[in-house]
Amino acid sequence: MAEGSRLYFAVTVLMCAFVSINGVGLNDLLERASQLSDKLHSLSTSLTNDLDSHFPPLGRVMMPRPSMCHTSSLQIPNDKDQALKVPEDELLSLARSLLLAWSDPLTLLSSEASSLAHPERNSINSKTKELQDNINSLGAGLEHVVHKMGSSSDNLSSLPFPISTLGQDKTSRLVNFHFLLSCFRRDSHKIDSFLKVLRCRAAKRPEMC
Repeated sequence: MAEGSRLYFAVTVLMCAFVSINGVGLNDLLERASQLSDKLHSLSTSLTNDLDSHFPPLGRVMMPRPSMCHTSSLQIPNDKDQALKVPEDELLSLARSLLLAWSDPLTLLSSEASSLAHPERNSINSKTKELQDNINSLGAGLEHVVHKMGSSSDNLSSLPFPISTLGQDKTSRLVNFHFLLSCFRRDSHKIDSFLKVLRCRAAKRPEMC
């Protein structure tokens, strides 16, 4: 089975697991969320590898700095040790804020993927649409986690995304697509880390953290 097909199958199973969750405990909800966030990060890494397979040298020169990512203004823990010191409700809010911040950018990436000047654009297009679907599924799952943890987890930060186009020429569009995806990959790793910390705390198993 191809890598993209395996990821799609695995994430589809996890998405279905969120459909019927009445009566499911917090530990199980966080376990499912953690598995899905892990798949999101894997999918974004696979997408990055696809792009890197045929990326022009000039594109790397043109690539904006990571500090230009639209989520860089959000004050978040830099590593797991810092995340372990953050209260559970704040960690959950940070994860949900990052997810929400990627709703519009992923819509833009999904609309641009099929016309990228890249030989792997069909694979990139398919995986980008998977990302969009899966992040929506994770967001819905975390809504249920909020209800389990209480309303104090419902404070979200707004991170506007003012960009409506990736550029006019094919090189600019490819570079900006790659840049946005690199930002998402970084944020998906943070989301995954936060949810894993929440999972180990809920399970009261510090060795998992």
